[in-house]
Amino acid sequence: MGFKCGIVGLPNVGKSTLFNALTQTAAAQAANYPFCTIEPNVGDVAVPDLRLDTLARIAGSAEIIPTRITFVDIAGLVRGASKGEGLGNQFLANIREVDAVVHVLRCFEDDDITHVEGRIDPVGDAETVETELMLADLESLEKRITPLEKKAKSGEKEAKEQLALMMKAAVLLREGKPARLAQLAPEERAPYAQLGLMTSKSILYVANVEEAAAATGNKYSKLVEDKAKAEGAGAVLISARIEEEVAQLPDVERADFLAEMGLKEPGLNRLIRAGYDLLGLLTFFTAGPKEARAWTVTNGSRAPQAAGVIHSDFEQGFIRAETIAYADYVAGKGEAGARDAGKFRLEGKDYIVADGDVMHFRFNN
Repeated sequence: MGFKCGIVGLPNVGKSTLFNALTQTAAAQAANYPFCTIEPNVGDVAVPDLRLDTLARIAGSAEIIPTRITFVDIAGLVRGASKGEGLGNQFLANIREVDAVVHVLRCFEDDDITHVEGRIDPVGDAETVETELMLADLESLEKRITPLEKKAKSGEKEAKEQLALMMKAAVLLREGKPARLAQLAPEERAPYAQLGLMTSKSILYVANVEEAAAATGNKYSKLVEDKAKAEGAGAVLISARIEEEVAQLPDVERADFLAEMGLKEPGLNRLIRAGYDLLGLLTFFTAGPKEARAWTVTNGSRAPQAAGVIHSDFEQGFIRAETIAYADYVAGKGEAGARDAGKFRLEGKDYIVADGDVMHFRFNN
């Protein structure tokens, strides 16, 4: 089950620097000129979760396997991208393929790093990118609406339903609003997502600040936080430069370096967790002598779906899930103690998995 966050933004805002740190590789070239990223770079990263270490210690696990999330570094967009400016539609297409958008905004001043529009204005940058995505979405929709209207007039039920969804998005886009603001019934969410609209995706703003502001932020990052709050979006404060340095340090030196900067943990940990939350995901665990492992499912997943993440046969032959809440597993110092305390549960097909559940599945071969 792959979940992707696309890292977007104007050129020279720190996207590739952030991506390099995120994946601890030099896969994305970071350079002081626009369009240094010619193809989207993909990095698979572990989701930090201290609970996994605790479970492994209690279960005496020989191996620890975290759950993972994928980040895609997408080349810088510029004003006019929807009409092919810069590297234009090539990169708009890449954004359509991700599940959520991480929008990096430049919140630092540096005369040595060129800003494509000659000013530091993170809110203006966000609006520039969002406008290009909205224009591209609207153009895509309008090309599809006309032929669909003909089918709908002929009485085709599926065409009518799809047209109604498209019109919800089109009305918003024509008003200069992103498609994610559409009011949708629960049964409309999946088909609406399948429309492939870039502005329908959840968004997380990353305020990229200078090193001195990594712990406290600055006047620019405050504007980003206010914008995110007004939109009901997420926001994370990060210094990409610091994260790049941290990524290159040996593990034993990282804590001291972060402490000197006034930080408790790498900003990337917060970014990864925020991206995970942005996608509406939760973690369940399996733990035993062989391995302690974290698994990813979407919020609202039922026990058979969770079993299917481990192996499709588990979902098809699902019988029951043996379940212990994380806190109960820890309090009982393992499965046996949780059983003795009456915290071991047998759950059926309708059980909705909770974040932190420690599970074992029974199934028919």
